[in-house]
Amino acid sequence: MRIVLVATPWYEVPPLRYGGIEQVVALLADGLVARGHDVTLVTAGAQATRCQHVVTTYEAPQGERIGMALPEVVHAARTAAGLAALNVDLVHDHSTAGPLLAPGRKWPTVVTTHNDVTGEHGDVLRALRDHVTTVAISRQQRRLAPDLPWAGVVYNGVDLDDWSFAAGKDDFVLFLGRASQGKAPHVAIDAARAAGRRIVVAAKCVEASERAYFAEQIAPRLGPGVEWLGEVDRATKRELLSRACALVFPIAWDEPFGLVMVEAMASGTPVVAMRRGSVDEVVVDGHTGWVCDSFLQLVEHLRDPSTVDPSACREHVRNRFSAEAMVSGYEAVYARVLDRARWHRSRNLPGQGRAHGASLTG
Repeated sequence: MRIVLVATPWYEVPPLRYGGIEQVVALLADGLVARGHDVTLVTAGAQATRCQHVVTTYEAPQGERIGMALPEVVHAARTAAGLAALNVDLVHDHSTAGPLLAPGRKWPTVVTTHNDVTGEHGDVLRALRDHVTTVAISRQQRRLAPDLPWAGVVYNGVDLDDWSFAAGKDDFVLFLGRASQGKAPHVAIDAARAAGRRIVVAAKCVEASERAYFAEQIAPRLGPGVEWLGEVDRATKRELLSRACALVFPIAWDEPFGLVMVEAMASGTPVVAMRRGSVDEVVVDGHTGWVCDSFLQLVEHLRDPSTVDPSACREHVRNRFSAEAMVSGYEAVYARVLDRARWHRSRNLPGQGRAHGASLTG
């Protein structure tokens, strides 16, 4: 197949620091190329994938302007210009504004939505339902918006070789993510203190809302037993995940996936998380970590996370969240969408022919 992968305009592919979507796109790109597909990557800034063709929309990633509309719009417009002369089979878009171009394309558009689908992002996809096919990254995400044009569920994957496995752990727990009310690192700090655990907090804190949250919720909690690192690079992230005795994931919103949980388990590190979003699809309670229904449970399980076997965590990732499984899942979606599109064309029917009903899990 001749496939276009559209990343976001925010970070490099793969990212140097924060950037879960971009990491997924990089793994998918390399996996598709390895299986013989012709892949064009649309991205901002530098890229380090095996893609045969690259369309660059910005010389440098626009991460400092994340959340603003214009970088997304410019990214989409330059995507259209860059693809105008290409002959491809399918566009797979991971950006927010990019799917708006689908009605004008002669090829089908598949959209993986990495966002909250209960708000306006879901409204965009509903308005485009005759022109796009959507893929969920968890069953819970799909359940929250059953009326979207879903083709299936494909879990995000990781390359196990990217993550250093360690059976022996240090005496700290880790929060890894970004500074926000939804990710709730302040809850992670409070729970670690209540459990008598030292905590390391490695969180992106760049956007204005993140800095405001840090000033209000994190800065007052800093002190003995709490180490603030801010945003870390991939090498530091890998080291922290392998050394921590547990990853604390106290989310306060319905996270569609939560890639850091898989990265932790790939490193042999159990996850102690609140039961929100996809958590109980990703973590096996009592086997690769604990899924908690209250703050008190969070504290209880942070007191002694060593009862989880690190090897079981890594094996769970190998069996359920590998890069290979993710690539296979998307190949199945692509084949279904293209078959449906050919069927529609053969009968001169409008639309790209969405593939409804079946769930394709990776």
